[in-house]
Amino acid sequence: MDFELPAEHRMIRDTVREFCEAEIEPIAGEIEDEHRFPAEIFEQLGELDVMGVPIDEEYGGLGGDQLMYALVTEELGRVSGGIGLSYAAHVSLGSKPIELFGTDAQKREWLEPLASGEKLGAWALTEPGSGSDASDMDTTARKEGDEWVLNGTKQFITNANVANSVLVKAVTDPGAGYDGISTFIVSPDDDGFEVTTVWEKMGLNSSPTCEITFDGVRLPENRLLGETGEGWKQTMKTLDGGRISIAALSTGLAQGAFEAAKEYALEREQFGQPISEFDAIRDKLVDMHRKTERARLLTRRAASKYDRGERVTRESALAKLDASEAAREVAEDAVQVLGGYGYTEEFAPQRFYRDAKLMEIGEGTSEIQHLVIGRELGL
Repeated sequence: MDFELPAEHRMIRDTVREFCEAEIEPIAGEIEDEHRFPAEIFEQLGELDVMGVPIDEEYGGLGGDQLMYALVTEELGRVSGGIGLSYAAHVSLGSKPIELFGTDAQKREWLEPLASGEKLGAWALTEPGSGSDASDMDTTARKEGDEWVLNGTKQFITNANVANSVLVKAVTDPGAGYDGISTFIVSPDDDGFEVTTVWEKMGLNSSPTCEITFDGVRLPENRLLGETGEGWKQTMKTLDGGRISIAALSTGLAQGAFEAAKEYALEREQFGQPISEFDAIRDKLVDMHRKTERARLLTRRAASKYDRGERVTRESALAKLDASEAAREVAEDAVQVLGGYGYTEEFAPQRFYRDAKLMEIGEGTSEIQHLVIGRELGL
């Protein structure tokens, strides 16, 4: 067991950390207040060559592994949950499935511009009437000649209004259950594609969350990703990696909240001494650090096992469950350390607190993670 990061991973992490502190941290609060997607930041991330960290260099990526990708996601989350979320959705959900399941032609056309940072990706699974039972979907794709005709609605889709391609799950064989679901590559330029709502949210408002509809969208046969009926198996594989990225993002949020609270506690004086010297505050900061480190270790363990090609359903769910709850708990404690200042929008902890809550909901709620882990344990 080696808990030290490889030199290349440390270099990428440090490069991204410097970028985040110089370019993102100064505007993190502003873009949230303005509910603005910072396209310029993603252009710069493309220039840093990190928009396709775990994608093969042959298709425009960095050729890194899941651990390296988790490190980048954590660093983004440490300064901006919104940017981190849109980044993770682009890489794990919008790009990686094309590499895993696509043809070479699909990779050339759709994956290369995503991995290089030229374009952005999204992934559409959830529907207004579904949620935790994501397989219960009404969106359909019907074969007509050499085309597929797509109809339906998808809900809570990250990046949908800024994406250049969306991977959409649809029923192609009604009545076949999980085996009747397929995946399609959809372009916002396709006739019948419409973003109908951009949601105002509790947090993460620099990352757009949308409702999208498909009204008779006609897709050529080469827009089918993999084979018909493989969509749900692809989803399960995608979520194994996606949950690791949400665990990494959660760890970053926890780290950012901890650092804000620690800095404040060392500077703020009450009763003639820094509040960090009072047992109640010191012990709270220690617990915040403990929870963050635990989340980090679980996340890196899951990522490392993923990179060895092993099955990671239990490990990714465990990392996601623990890190997401740690992010919310640490952020809440950060607000408490700052007291009244923590409740104001002038200080970052309230933003971390609002952002962290989604981590317990997206890509499988905490309740679903308990279900997944229980099944993996044979319970």
